[in-house]
Amino acid sequence: MLLETQNSEVVLTRFNKLMQELVRGTMNRNTFQPWEIEILLDIEVCNLREAVKKETLRRYHKAVQRAMEKGAPVPFKLSQYLAGKKSDPARPVNTEVSR
Repeated sequence: MLLETQNSEVVLTRFNKLMQELVRGTMNRNTFQPWEIEILLDIEVCNLREAVKKETLRRYHKAVQRAMEKGAPVPFKLSQYLAGKKSDPARPVNTEVSR
């Protein structure tokens, strides 16, 4: 259990760094974990308008942080977050990741 918690904390730390880099608009690294690449590709596929991109990413970031603090093992994708917002804004986002 301790190893799981540490891994979850490492994942959350890496996710936080990734999101900060995206919001700033500067990516200072060239090595990524497979789950980070999945998240980056998913964000690209979501095709957010530039006018709302930063705010949407900030809200998504906070939603993932809350989910991981409650025990989610990995971050869910932006597309899952947006689907949850469109279908029912009051409904919590499904944080399960299919692999």
